[in-house]
Amino acid sequence: MEGMSTKGQIIKGKPVADKISEELIKEVDLLVKEGINPKLTIVRVGARSDDLSYERGALKRCQNIGITTEVLELAEDITQEEYIDVLKRVNDDKNVNGILCFRPLPKHLNEEVIKYVIAPEKDVDCFSPINSAKVMEGDKSGFPPCTPTAVVEILKHYNVDLKGSKVTVLGRSMVVGKPVSMLLLSEHATVTICHSKTKNLSGVAAEADVLIAAIGRAKMVDESFVKDGAVVIDVGINVDEEGNLCGDVDTNAVLDKVSMITPVPAGVGSVTTSILAKHVVKACKLQNNK
Repeated sequence: MEGMSTKGQIIKGKPVADKISEELIKEVDLLVKEGINPKLTIVRVGARSDDLSYERGALKRCQNIGITTEVLELAEDITQEEYIDVLKRVNDDKNVNGILCFRPLPKHLNEEVIKYVIAPEKDVDCFSPINSAKVMEGDKSGFPPCTPTAVVEILKHYNVDLKGSKVTVLGRSMVVGKPVSMLLLSEHATVTICHSKTKNLSGVAAEADVLIAAIGRAKMVDESFVKDGAVVIDVGINVDEEGNLCGDVDTNAVLDKVSMITPVPAGVGSVTTSILAKHVVKACKLQNNK
């Protein structure tokens, strides 16, 4: 109606996560009735606070769904050979369906070598180059990274039509930017990837129907980056000057322009653990020919 301010809708992750979890509870129930117990093993080096925070959420989510979990906490000074031995042991353990290796690993462990060790069929967060290749190819049998998958699930849940839409991704990391671009391409979006060297960054972003912010810079995205009615997904997790958790988007600055935006916290992050659980169940089914 005229004269009314149309603030954007804040789209939370919880309803998306809950819906995924409800479906998984049913699937796990059926597997358990057949004597199959899906299991996730988390491999963690040391005790970084963000690893521990994600781990708590992942364990809680999996336990609620009925997935068995174990955590292998390894010493900060573990050698590369020892780490690889642990990974091979978990690869060979028939009771383990999914493996999550917390990254980044400490500097003395070479991820470029280790990523080739993890069994691709158990690699539920896309550490293995085999799964990265499957994301590139649009091969649904692989396991894309959980956070980019959560982004796509949120867009689908809130009925954002991606087909033919202009989507701009801010960030080109292998963690979010590149894989989310490939997943969106598979949904037939027209994808532009921007980064620190992009000329006229805000101008390019402002042409997008859907804007995905994954640059890791607190509140960098203001109203100049956003066109009227755009959908904004904020993947950033940063701390602002006051010490509060915030995203890459200055939500208050853009709220009057956007049609929808995810909050930080309670946005993408809250869906990521349910995607992890979904991948464990998928891995379990594939391994048991279900």
